[in-house]
Amino acid sequence: VQLQASGGGPVQPGGSLRLSCAASGRTFSSYDMGWFRQAPGKEREFVASIRWGTGTPYYADSVKGRFTISRDNAKSTVYLQMNSLKPEDTAVYYCAAGSVTFVSRERDYDSWGQGTQVTVSS
Repeated sequence: VQLQASGGGPVQPGGSLRLSCAASGRTFSSYDMGWFRQAPGKEREFVASIRWGTGTPYYADSVKGRFTISRDNAKSTVYLQMNSLKPEDTAVYYCAAGSVTFVSRERDYDSWGQGTQVTVSS
């Protein structure tokens, strides 16, 4: 499956953004979907994921209560609604797809989008 992430940009602290990840190629609805991010000088880290079957969401502790992951199988798109953004949320955000065992483990995902930059600054 091919993934195309969009929706990033500059935002002030406390603001909101919604990232989108459009999938094409294979059956989107059968993939677990995830969002990861990589800040400058840091390793890529798990942000959120959503199961294909149950729709169960999972979140990193750092974003729990502020970010919401959702999916629209009819549109083959997964979203990441980000509220109450903080400067430490600044990163390149990547969407990923796969048949995942451990939602936070990068190697469980076999398709990755190109990334979209989110910059939180006043």
